Amino acid sequence: MSASLYDTDFYAWANEQAALLRAGKLSDADIAHIAEEIESMGRSEKRELVNRLVVLALHLLKWQFQPGLRGNSWRLSVEEQRYRLSSHLDDNPSLKARLDSAIQDAYRLALIEAEKETGLPRRVFPVECPYSFAQMMDAGFWPEQTD
Repeated sequence: MSASLYDTDFYAWANEQAALLRAGKLSDADIAHIAEEIESMGRSEKRELVNRLVVLALHLLKWQFQPGLRGNSWRLSVEEQRYRLSSHLDDNPSLKARLDSAIQDAYRLALIEAEKETGLPRRVFPVECPYSFAQMMDAGFWPEQTD
């Protein structure tokens, strides 16, 4: 049994499947792999949401816990992630229902990155994300250090 086009040339397979679907030739289409790829695309969109939240939470933590190092780069990174998150959610509004779990996942990763990048011990940072999604996205929100 030879390898399928799906396994040997994904690009060609994708174009072939698109042509079959457009022509209405569903019986000739590779439905199982098409469904798998569509599910994969959905997971990819959720991963993108989490990745953007990681960067945003990380820079908000650095802003809050290293006030002496605040700079234009951190500010611009926060602004960029806010914009990209807003755009991503506009393109994928159903992801809004997954924000709570995405923020929890993202914050766990942001804590690792914050410890690595700041050199501060993990115990310095809150165990749970100290920012609501509304705060994270608010252009006027810049957390202050709380001692």
